[in-house]
Amino acid sequence: MDSLFFNLPYGFCSFEEIKDSLIECSAKKRLPENAKTVISVLFPYYLGEDFYEGSNVSRYAVSEDYHIIAGNIINSIKENLEREFEGFKFEAFIDNSPLPEVRCAVRAGLGVMGVNNLFINKDYGSWVFLGEIVTDKEFPVSEGEYSLCDGCNKCISACPGNALTGKGLIKERCLSFLSQKKGELSRDIQEKIASTGCIWGCDICQKVCPLNVNAKTTPIKEFFDTANPVVTKDTDIENRAFAWRGKKVLDRNLSLLENEG
Repeated sequence: MDSLFFNLPYGFCSFEEIKDSLIECSAKKRLPENAKTVISVLFPYYLGEDFYEGSNVSRYAVSEDYHIIAGNIINSIKENLEREFEGFKFEAFIDNSPLPEVRCAVRAGLGVMGVNNLFINKDYGSWVFLGEIVTDKEFPVSEGEYSLCDGCNKCISACPGNALTGKGLIKERCLSFLSQKKGELSRDIQEKIASTGCIWGCDICQKVCPLNVNAKTTPIKEFFDTANPVVTKDTDIENRAFAWRGKKVLDRNLSLLENEG
């Protein structure tokens, strides 16, 4: 079975367990009738510290858009499964998903949920993208309880926007969210973005997490091959994770860093 998944971490949870937590979105229509199993797949993206030297964007955005890289892989996995288990339906989801992704991954025995609301795997830490394949075939369910990390609260203390409360995330305070907003930013937010040196996203809560200290690097070659850690006003943003927002927001944030310097 492992060969069907390109040696990526994966696990199975019962669709029955998460069906009452489905998210209303257009992708919900793609769920197979009589769905039985959610196959949760992890796509590690950590490249090692040397690759992030001088980086000015969040680590998830250093390589080509994960929707492309992970999307191609999960669709290949889906095709493998369709050939292996003829007669059953399989539907793949990356990001645009009706599934509670972190809950599925925990139930599938792949890790825990952090205080910062991120999923954390024992090998790859929180440097992972999540994908799912839903099928009407019943697979043996993996061992996994919906659990939290040990709660050292380092992420709460380090968060520059005080977005983490220990009971959840206040999105409107999260620097990752704020760095992606259009238009004029308050002086306080401008200063926070400038002080981090990051024009897109924020990795602070992940960098201080003890469960990320010995994270393994990704086995996915495409993340290495497409890595570009520094974005300038001349950078071609096509096929990057921030392309959907456009150049204006990036250029605005770049100017904040230049002014700080």
